[in-house]
Amino acid sequence: MNFSSFGLDPSLEAALAGRGIVEASDIQKPVIPALLDTPGANLLFTAPTGTGKTLAYLLPLLTLIKRTDSGENRPGAVLGPRLLILAPTHELCSQIKRELDFLLGALEMGSSALLIGSGSLVRQIEYLKKKKPPGVVGNPARVLQLLHMKKLSLRGLRFLVLDEGDSLLAEELYEETAAVCAGVRKIPVRLISCSATFPPKSRDRLFALGNEAALKSPGSDSPAPSQGPGEAPVYHWKIIEETGASVLRRNIEHWAFFAEKQRKLSFLQSFLAAAKPKKTLVFCSRGEEAGKIVARLQSAHAAAGGIWGDMEKKARKAAIDLFRNGSLCILVASDLACRGLDMDGISHVVAMDVSSNPHTYLHRAGRTGRMGKRGVMVTIGDEAELRQLVRIEKKLGITVYPKELRDRRVVPCGEESP
Repeated sequence: MNFSSFGLDPSLEAALAGRGIVEASDIQKPVIPALLDTPGANLLFTAPTGTGKTLAYLLPLLTLIKRTDSGENRPGAVLGPRLLILAPTHELCSQIKRELDFLLGALEMGSSALLIGSGSLVRQIEYLKKKKPPGVVGNPARVLQLLHMKKLSLRGLRFLVLDEGDSLLAEELYEETAAVCAGVRKIPVRLISCSATFPPKSRDRLFALGNEAALKSPGSDSPAPSQGPGEAPVYHWKIIEETGASVLRRNIEHWAFFAEKQRKLSFLQSFLAAAKPKKTLVFCSRGEEAGKIVARLQSAHAAAGGIWGDMEKKARKAAIDLFRNGSLCILVASDLACRGLDMDGISHVVAMDVSSNPHTYLHRAGRTGRMGKRGVMVTIGDEAELRQLVRIEKKLGITVYPKELRDRRVVPCGEESP
């Protein structure tokens, strides 16, 4: 489906065409009209990593904001942020800001503000005061701090987006995210949330926040259902889900290798030498383990870098930038540090451990096989981990092929030598 069929602002269509983007992705096809055509509905949508979720909500929301601003942009009108996007990591916030600024530039609406804890608080306050940006992207802690300081006004807010909402509503960030939602309780705001997966607990929290904050758009054509005395109304939610399992089956080949825990690092080196992948993302569950893997690969003169939770922001950014531009062909990451990052061209994902949660497998595997391309998901596990992988394989409806290394080649397990 061509973007011209949605009724988006023509300037946005032209900007996308300049990038060679004219066809909507599978998740963009239902999400864009849902946001444009059902103004009364809060929206939750899920889709695998790399399927264009950010553009799916930015394009229609900016179209709606532009239309409204054309009629309201007059002396005395509220011109604070009309769009607030929360994201769990600084890198993801920066990534969203780049896309938002690209589209705002096409609409000649200026640029957005980036409100993250690693940035200068003074500069952020000055930017908000002088530029009055139409959109703001930030992590919950810094946004909440600026709200408490009364340096960020949300009186003109129309849309609140929780990007990687399941992470924002997990234990680590839930209280801060909930506090930001409470800050718009008296404002008619529409809530949108998206992620690759959305577990039941996060989903329940999202719906509860929507009800508590009375997040609905003015002029809603979706009436709230009746409620008993003292009960909060439940406002209408629209849910759109593209299952990650279908993408895992369609675009990604899944391999499993056996290696005892103490041999995994040396096996990883042997695998990289045998498979010669173009661009590899290596996952591990703990940050300290990521550091050990990077050190081992670098000692063998591999072009490798890493990102994990407690490393310095400059070092994280440098590693991500080098991986994106091809200077590094291997990036080692903890699950949290890599959450939501958009990195194209990854041919192989390697998991150094197996989580009991199928959602973790989905998030990891979703880094390859993006936008219709092919990829390989590799798991290196011991006996117990490979038994766990079998359970995940059944839950996700995928086929994992046992492999082994022989004569510096990747071959199916049990294959006879020529």
